[in-house]
Amino acid sequence: MTLKSINYDEKWMQYALRLAKLANEQGEVPVGAIIVHEQQSIAEGWNQSITHTDPTAHAEIVSLRKAAKYFHNYRLADTSLYVTLEPCVMCAGAILQARIKRVVFGAYDARAGAAGSRFDILRDMRHNHQLECIGGVLEAECKKYLTDFFKEKRDKNR
Repeated sequence: MTLKSINYDEKWMQYALRLAKLANEQGEVPVGAIIVHEQQSIAEGWNQSITHTDPTAHAEIVSLRKAAKYFHNYRLADTSLYVTLEPCVMCAGAILQARIKRVVFGAYDARAGAAGSRFDILRDMRHNHQLECIGGVLEAECKKYLTDFFKEKRDKNR
């Protein structure tokens, strides 16, 4: 990984954080995702499970669906997915099926993460598709969005 790719990773993660803020403003868990092809944003999403009454409307899935429409193809080769929280098992499976080339995430998820924390689905060498997976990019900022959200929820319920 070069210094240039690190700077791009931080740039796109900042963008994903702005999308996480949109989720938060809608009362959703603040997770944002963006799919990039040749350093151009082609699709974005944020958690919308509550808004759409859809348990699959995670930020990653929303952005994968938009990217597939953009390419008119369910295969998203040569793309990078930036997401503020480590993907869950459902999202990891969809990412593998889409043939994403790189996944870059911010905060680790010890309870449900599928990129090394709880499970390691994205890096499992038994899959017929291998991808690059980088965690911890702007981790503190991504984690803060989530901890602030859940603290506020707990405080409201007291």
